[in-house]
Amino acid sequence: MATPVSPVIEFRDVARVYGSGAAEVRALDGVSLTVEKGEFVAVMGPSGSGKSTAMNIMGCLDRPSSGHYLFDGVEVGGLTRDQRALLRRHYLGFIFQGYNLLARTTALQNVELPLIYKGLGRAERKAAALAALDKVGLADRAHHDPSQLSGGQQQRVAIARALATGPQVVLADEPTGNLDTRRSVEIMDLLQALNRKDGLTIVMVTHEEDMAEYASRLIWMVDGQIQSDRRITGAG
Repeated sequence: MATPVSPVIEFRDVARVYGSGAAEVRALDGVSLTVEKGEFVAVMGPSGSGKSTAMNIMGCLDRPSSGHYLFDGVEVGGLTRDQRALLRRHYLGFIFQGYNLLARTTALQNVELPLIYKGLGRAERKAAALAALDKVGLADRAHHDPSQLSGGQQQRVAIARALATGPQVVLADEPTGNLDTRRSVEIMDLLQALNRKDGLTIVMVTHEEDMAEYASRLIWMVDGQIQSDRRITGAG
């Protein structure tokens, strides 16, 4: 009999509480969900809905107050601080609204940075970083620094940096929030292609409904709970 495949991400009745007494805030209130390998999930909701808290827990940047978070079948709550750091380093890629590129460092060096922390040698780092830049269509901009790149190109460098380590999951926090409509569409076309052609698992927080339509599934959160969870047909 075949062994059942675990979801890559699983929340079991996850709560995250800040403060206590009259100042208590339940950022997440008993959230249960799964994300399967190869899914492209968009998470939306009003300010304070818990979507960013959920992403921080997925990225091992925060921990549940109660409940269970499993990554690829492993209970993350049972990991040490160092083990959680290794999980982030080897299995997760991050894309941020603000790009978070080092200003006086080339695109190539920015993409190499997580590979240094991963312990790769110089030649291996360079080859992996160039391959990631090529995947996002920026191999010819490898030696440009961020000031020589457009906002869309800077976000592509950030995506290449997220891809360079070969993550199981990419977590994208408002990846088009700083871009105009044209550049936003280019970035979403790229993310959708990485999901559909390469099978990359993506979880994206966004406040833009038209960007969420590129995903294959939409989770809507309100007051720390999932209000709806639906498949998107004809995404993009």
